[in-house]
Amino acid sequence: MEGNTRLTALTGLVLLVLLFVEGITVVNVRGLLSMHVFVGLVLIPPLLLKTASTGYRFASYYLGSHQYRAAGPPQIFLRVIAPFLLASTVGLFGTGVILLALGAQGRDPWRGVHQMFFFFWFGFMAIHVLAYTWRATSLGLSDVSSLRIGGAARPAVTRQSLVIGSVLLGLVIAIVFLPSDASWLQWASRRG
Repeated sequence: MEGNTRLTALTGLVLLVLLFVEGITVVNVRGLLSMHVFVGLVLIPPLLLKTASTGYRFASYYLGSHQYRAAGPPQIFLRVIAPFLLASTVGLFGTGVILLALGAQGRDPWRGVHQMFFFFWFGFMAIHVLAYTWRATSLGLSDVSSLRIGGAARPAVTRQSLVIGSVLLGLVIAIVFLPSDASWLQWASRRG
C-alpha cells in the first residue's frame, strides 16, 4: 500500500510541474499553441499512470483490502469530487485530442466543449491540488531521496522508472503527433 501511495504522490508532483507549464500556455494559447499541444500530449501517459494508481487504491479499499481499509478513505469532500475530477480530466484531454485530430477546420463545436471542460476541470483540480500538494511533496521527495541514502532502493527505482517512463512515452507521443497541429498553427497565425 505504501508503494502505491508513493507512486501516486510522485506522479502527482510530475503532473503538477507539467500542468503548471501547460497553464502558462493557456494565458496565450494562440501564441503558444505548439507548446500547448506538445505539453498536453506529454501529460496523457502520466495522467493515465496516476489514474491507474488511484484506481487501484479505490478498488483495493472497496474490495476489502485490510491495508487499504486500515488507512481509511480520503476525506468525504474529496471522495465526492473525485468522479467529477476524473470526468472533467477525461473530457478536457479527450476533446484536446479530438481537436488535434480534426484540425482547425473541425474546431466547432469541439473548441467550445474543450474550453467548457477546462473551466470545470480547473475548479476540481484546484481543490485536489490544495488538498494533496503538501503530502505529495513530502512523500515524493522522500521517495527520491531514499535512493541517495541507501533506503529501500528497488521499490523506489521501480516507482521512479514508471513515472519517468510515462513522461518519456508522453514525449514520444508528442513528437510523433505534433505535426498534426499544422492546421491549428495556420489558424492561429491568421487570427493573431
